Amino acid sequence: MLGLGPRAERRRRALPASLLRLPTIGVDIGGTKVVAGVVDGEGKVLEKLRTDTPDKSKSPKVVEDVIVELVLQLADRHDVHAVGIGAAGWVDAERSRVLFAPHLNWRNEPLQQVLSERLRFPVIVENDANAAAWAEWRFGAGRGEDHMVMLTLGTGIGGAVVRDGYVDRGKYGLAGEFGHMQVVPGGHRCPCGNRGCWEQYSSGNALVRDARELVAEESPVVQPLLARAGGTVEGITGPLVTEAAQAGDATATELLYEVGTWLGVGIANLAAALDPGRFVIGGGVSEAGDLLLAPARDTFRRTLTGRGFRPEATIVHAALGNEAGLVGAADLARQVARRFRTIKRRRVERAVP
Repeated sequence: MLGLGPRAERRRRALPASLLRLPTIGVDIGGTKVVAGVVDGEGKVLEKLRTDTPDKSKSPKVVEDVIVELVLQLADRHDVHAVGIGAAGWVDAERSRVLFAPHLNWRNEPLQQVLSERLRFPVIVENDANAAAWAEWRFGAGRGEDHMVMLTLGTGIGGAVVRDGYVDRGKYGLAGEFGHMQVVPGGHRCPCGNRGCWEQYSSGNALVRDARELVAEESPVVQPLLARAGGTVEGITGPLVTEAAQAGDATATELLYEVGTWLGVGIANLAAALDPGRFVIGGGVSEAGDLLLAPARDTFRRTLTGRGFRPEATIVHAALGNEAGLVGAADLARQVARRFRTIKRRRVERAVP
């Protein structure tokens, strides 16, 4: 198994071994589900709970109540020392406030303070893509690489950079919004308000949109895919297209090839800007495997600036799947667990007669 890079390894060794073993809780908050799990120092999930995400029209407190309930249930059964929250939204540089969450009613929400007061644990708040990238770097497909970029392909494109043992969050905590790089001026409208964003061409939404447009145009090539969807356009989803492609459906394969091609274009742009050693590709769309990654790699090599005269980053599939977000959030929280452990010990010592 690959180890950490040299600089990161030095940083890792600076933490006490006892701290590295402390169990912590990670919470992954998405648009449809909230998942909380107890994670040990090796990245293993010891127990996991899941519930639906409250409707985004609900008040912030409703979502906070859900988080608190899941954490307290787990804390009753495990000696945990900190909580990490992975939120699908913009998190400030101090990792305390959710500035904006598109799927939740969080606008400049002081989530870290609120949850710390209610839970009596140290709490950190992190962007979910940053948390997933940290998990892959620590325990998954990014191990051994000092400069890694992770891309998560789901409804849109999430992104994160891990460099020399640190998540590169940018000046204001908002780095990694790669899905909103403009690749087609005047292209498809994006929910962010702009046109031609990368995620409009390489994401789960792009995959489904293109398949449904073929149905709307009554294209005969899409009929097998439509039959697989039960004859309804609403039945065409990203996982269904992937399943069809894996079963040999030519149209589904072509749709994934196009998404993969656009993925390669964007990765080449990121390589020109950031020059990482490895790109780790996760998210639901990545479950298509080489049906997506093979065209991405080919396009990357054909599009890369200075191709043939420079080292090329590798492009690999993420290893941790859907658990990456909560594993990463829990491991990042381990950095603040030491303070809680010290305070807890002092309280116990004072109680001893």
